[in-house]
Amino acid sequence: MGANAGGFLASPPDLTGDPGLGIAGISGVARGRTWDAVASADCRGLLGLDQLTFVTFDDGTIVVDLDLPDDALAPLAEGLEETVDPPYRAAAIRVEGDLWTAVAERVKLVELPEVEEHVVDLSVVAGERELTVGEEQTTRQVPALDRLAEEHGDVSLHAERVDGDTFAVDVYPL
Repeated sequence: MGANAGGFLASPPDLTGDPGLGIAGISGVARGRTWDAVASADCRGLLGLDQLTFVTFDDGTIVVDLDLPDDALAPLAEGLEETVDPPYRAAAIRVEGDLWTAVAERVKLVELPEVEEHVVDLSVVAGERELTVGEEQTTRQVPALDRLAEEHGDVSLHAERVDGDTFAVDVYPL
């Protein structure tokens, strides 16, 4: 995870290509992502930043790839957790001054000690399994992801390393 949220926070372009207007269903822009929670908060400890991403674990631990003061993200996390329980992935942007707004989506956290790469994609459709680890398509087993896929039948899983062997997994039932 990095400080630059890139496409995670990107807004669709308007009819002339400028970001901002892009009305889904009218201008040809696909419907945007839906979020499980949105919150705004005063975050005085985030000097010099305009955007960031973080993951909150089940126990409330916040993981971010930046050197921030202790509890700098606590106001945003508290606001998000009025609507969504951890674990979740969040992206935040500075609105003005110390005011920040964040969006969050639920994720599954899994331990993948056998994976050295940072991204894993697994799709299972009609019993056909396709696994990509990093940039390489492979037939190897990733037990925790395979078990998660079995719970959902036809599914696409996207896993990104958060910290150590812990990955945040997005589950997309097909």
